[in-house]
Amino acid sequence: MIPDFSRDDISVVSHYLGKIFIAFAIVQLFPVFVGLVCHEFSPVIDFFISIITCLAFGSILLYFSPSPQEINWRQGMTIVASSWFLAMCFSALPLYLSGHYACFLDACFESMSAYATTGLVLVQDLDHMSHAHNIWRHLMCFIGGQGIILVALVFFFRGGDALRIYIGEARDDKILPNSITTAKFIWMVSFTYLIICSSLLAIILLFHGVPFPRAVFHGVCIFMAGWDTAGFAPQSLNILYYHSPAFELVTIIIILLGATSFGVHYAVWTGKFKELREDFEVKILMFTIFFTYLIVLVGFSSLIADFPDVFSFFRTSFYQLVSGHTGVGYSNIYSSQLANWPELALFGVIVAMGIGGCMNSTSGGIKVFRIGLFYKSVKREIRRLAYPESSYIKEFFHHQREISVDDTMVKTAMIITMCFILLYLSGAIIASFFGYSFIHGLFESVSAAANVGLSVGVTSPLMPVPLKIWYIFEMWAGRLEFFAIFILIRFLVKSVKR
Repeated sequence: MIPDFSRDDISVVSHYLGKIFIAFAIVQLFPVFVGLVCHEFSPVIDFFISIITCLAFGSILLYFSPSPQEINWRQGMTIVASSWFLAMCFSALPLYLSGHYACFLDACFESMSAYATTGLVLVQDLDHMSHAHNIWRHLMCFIGGQGIILVALVFFFRGGDALRIYIGEARDDKILPNSITTAKFIWMVSFTYLIICSSLLAIILLFHGVPFPRAVFHGVCIFMAGWDTAGFAPQSLNILYYHSPAFELVTIIIILLGATSFGVHYAVWTGKFKELREDFEVKILMFTIFFTYLIVLVGFSSLIADFPDVFSFFRTSFYQLVSGHTGVGYSNIYSSQLANWPELALFGVIVAMGIGGCMNSTSGGIKVFRIGLFYKSVKREIRRLAYPESSYIKEFFHHQREISVDDTMVKTAMIITMCFILLYLSGAIIASFFGYSFIHGLFESVSAAANVGLSVGVTSPLMPVPLKIWYIFEMWAGRLEFFAIFILIRFLVKSVKR
């Protein structure tokens, strides 16, 4: 029997939520700094209002639940799910005050899209948004990609508590001996790549005549949203704005790095380069990219002649496919052009988006690990039927270490996969109810739930309010992979009953 939530659970959840929102207030000092440097004093006031609000909320929670206690699994899951939802609401405040959103719901949509590393946007007149507000959009992507809780893990949690929080964010790899050192390693990797890759992007922009401060700003923003597979950009045209094949190539490298498991990054960083060749998940990722691109090619088979040359076709089609598969959502074409793709080509991108990247990466979706696990389980069952009944059949794969396929692992993977498929279809059905075509509704639903960000034009400030709310739920549920949200719902129901 599952134990009921009690007053002690509420106290523990409140205490750690208070700590997390104190951390959120501190993080918002960075856009304040950017605003001061750029002499944007009105945005600075917006962020001070948000900082005071976060500090007040966190302090109230800590006042009523001052004593920390050890966190159990259900409390950890509840803290994760509720912190993500509340972070959306509080982080939307400076965005809404910027005047670039039609309503607070639109700002919440953008905030959840950033934290869930989705990339769907409802911002208006992005090209004239302040640097402070724009860097906040991308900083939320950077925080959300590593995990909101990872910000707090480094400072506020003990070992056992940290593990329960860490797993609640749909991560389960302990790269190093405990979750605290794992969190520190992830942040170290992220900041190292930030320096290297944003510098490379800035250099490319400098060669294109972009002034140095602007080149650095764009390089940092594009990296943060690319590495964290979020898909935000400082300009409304997204990657199309830059008109640079070299820039696009670097972003492909960044998004492939972002879609790769942090465990593989650790192996490479410690000199185990053969892990790139031997890792089961990396192999499946390469195969599914190749397979889904074949679907796109077949869809375009009669229309390739409409492109100026083969390079233009490859540059357009492959970029959208890789962008969708890794969950980044960057695009070098207009959304209206993507909407006019052949349905089979769109279906190929939908499949790629639905699969997503690697486990324990910044990518969303079902994850290639679960697709590979399904393949291994089918292979094991075929061998079991082919061999004598007395035979004991085991199937192995290499994922940082040799792992044996077991029924519990397969069962969990199938449950999450089915939840994702149902979530994808639900969004498509709701969009169809509001008059959108099923294929476009499915595309947008998968993009939201798999945290991708590519759009065929359904997502806009004018779309129906129920659809905005459902996409927010899809982004939230898809990023946390359901279980933390299920437990939060049970926590709220039990709390209301009490």
